[in-house]
Amino acid sequence: MGKSASWGFYGRQQELGQLRTILQRQRWFFVQIAGRRRIGKTSLIQQAMAQAGRAQMLYLQIPDSDPAGVLTACNDYLLTFGFEQRVGHLQQLAQLIGQLVRQGHVVAIDEFQYFHRRQLFDFCSYLQAEVDKLAADAAHITGGLIVLGSLHAEMSALLEDRSAPLFNRTTDVLLLDHLDFAALLELLGVHADTDPRRVLFLWNLFEGVPKFYRDAYEQGVLGGDRQQVLKSLFFSSSSPLKGEADNWFLRELRGRYDTLLQYIARQPGCDNASILSAISDMSPTEGKQAGGYLKVLTERYRMLERRLPILAKPKARSGRYYICDNFLRSWLSALQRPVSAMHFKPEEELIRMADQQLAAAEGSALEEMVGRLYEELSRKGRGDFPLSERIKGYWDRGGVEIDMVALSEETQRIRFGTCKRNPDKLLSSVDTLRRDAAIFLQHHPACAHWTVEFVAVAPEMNETLEQALRDKQVIPQSLASLLHMLH
Repeated sequence: MGKSASWGFYGRQQELGQLRTILQRQRWFFVQIAGRRRIGKTSLIQQAMAQAGRAQMLYLQIPDSDPAGVLTACNDYLLTFGFEQRVGHLQQLAQLIGQLVRQGHVVAIDEFQYFHRRQLFDFCSYLQAEVDKLAADAAHITGGLIVLGSLHAEMSALLEDRSAPLFNRTTDVLLLDHLDFAALLELLGVHADTDPRRVLFLWNLFEGVPKFYRDAYEQGVLGGDRQQVLKSLFFSSSSPLKGEADNWFLRELRGRYDTLLQYIARQPGCDNASILSAISDMSPTEGKQAGGYLKVLTERYRMLERRLPILAKPKARSGRYYICDNFLRSWLSALQRPVSAMHFKPEEELIRMADQQLAAAEGSALEEMVGRLYEELSRKGRGDFPLSERIKGYWDRGGVEIDMVALSEETQRIRFGTCKRNPDKLLSSVDTLRRDAAIFLQHHPACAHWTVEFVAVAPEMNETLEQALRDKQVIPQSLASLLHMLH
């Protein structure tokens, strides 16, 4: 399918309404917008500015550079946006921002977290002086400042740390997460189709990052088959995404955590002991630092998530590690090696290899996707299961594995699910699901008197399979039917 319809603005209606209201206040504002790269921060600003009827704007994207590089980039943006002023010092930049805001301009500074770098940090004090003067005259100032950042820890250090010059200066904070499934269905309905296998393939690869879907649209392959998507976005000479992960995620880390991230990407759900052992085997030096690396990647960069068994205490030691970002996980586990071998092996063979590795990961992606869908349906008052507990799956040290556990205190129900990318494997998994659910209930007697339900999920099911599952007192639930509930 080609690009018959122009690209629109999808989802984010709540955040759009918030920002539009801020812009329409006609008084000083200092807004922080945070979210991973490509999540749609600048698109949100553009849409809100247009809806609020505000045209006076300066946009600056800060490079990861020294002061001279930052000032050169800012002067280029001043030229691009038609401003005559130029800056030769970070203090001049801060003062110019103050002047433009007083004149009613909206100044947006992207990649603001780079001012956390030592050689640029003085800018925060210069900006504080300007912000304090603007705030003191807030009622008479119609302009404002928006800072955008994609590294949460460094943004927090600049704006939320009590020792930071800009502490407690922001008037509003917006955190942008991935697009929800309703928004993804909307954009796919316009530009491709909502076939559940396409939704799963793209979500496993891109999750809810709108820019990546737009890249596929711009390449004319959003509605194409799997290998067309991979070839166009990663393996062609003009592929827009083949350098994305290396140039952003891994560049920020400067090579320090590559081995650890690659291991977790290829072994999702590994525990602390297995990680330390594997890294020590590969590199004794890195093995000694792996525990600290896990802490940094989890708490500072938020690239890793440590998940606990459902209902476990927060300090439980049985946590498992996962890469938070689908795109980074897919790149490290399935795409990085084939893309790096492009000049040495046939392209078709490499694309097929990447596709197979991505398909293998879609089983666990389906489990996460179903859990997220249950949450979204419950949050929006749709579906048949109002949640009271976040679904993360369940396991214990005895080897019990349950793909999905959902609790509803409101209706006193507990639902156990088996999720299979291949629907032919569902029937054979039912007996194991019942056995493991019984063990779960033994460990959690508080739920024993609740109504117990079993559900089997696959992207699609035929009527024969659905009836066979019902005969086993299991609710058949296709991914297609879950997605349909969002319409």
